[in-house]
Amino acid sequence: MGTTAPGEPLADGAGEPAGGGLTRPESGDGDAVPTTGDPTVGDGAADRVVPGPRWSAVATLAVVAALVLAGDAIAKYLVVARLTDHPPVRTLGGLVYLDLIRNSGAAFSMLSGKTWVFTVVAGAAVAWICWLAARLRSTAWAVALGLVLGGALGNLADRIFREPGFLVGHVVDYISLFGPDGEHFAIFNLADAMLCVGVGLAILLELLGMRRDGTRVRRESRPDADR
Repeated sequence: MGTTAPGEPLADGAGEPAGGGLTRPESGDGDAVPTTGDPTVGDGAADRVVPGPRWSAVATLAVVAALVLAGDAIAKYLVVARLTDHPPVRTLGGLVYLDLIRNSGAAFSMLSGKTWVFTVVAGAAVAWICWLAARLRSTAWAVALGLVLGGALGNLADRIFREPGFLVGHVVDYISLFGPDGEHFAIFNLADAMLCVGVGLAILLELLGMRRDGTRVRRESRPDADR
């Protein structure tokens, strides 16, 4: 009885047709693995979309998070230095007002007075994203999680280091849309905005069937059983 070299297609009659998309794995574990013949057979099958190495995805996540964190820190420094005890500044024809406030609540000034709760939540979110990074292979997911991580770290830094004290510091918010004093929409900051963009991108990736490990789920309609 002949043998099949690793990586060669199985011959006809050896369990699957040669065109059926089965090869011997290079690892020599004896099991055939699917090739690119038809990676989406069945309903809800997953196929690999040429994911990059884990280090590349993790590096992308770290760079995006660092850029968001740095941009947020610089913006807050400039706002505090120039807008403390200063009236709101109208920019972009009134689309955006720079209006400094200190926020003790969550993003967009929600639930003020519960600072310590949001410190714990932000810390848990950061730990969760770091745990996900161990399995990350998708660049798109790395960007999404990097935006969320950078935004969470930006506001967490305020809660840790700003007044009135450790873990209960007030977040610096300064972006008011369509009018001063948050009269049309809650005042927020760059970290809030990037966090929301990251969450929106993550939702989109889920809807598209993109997985964090670099695979993609595709659903194909089954043939009509009556035909």
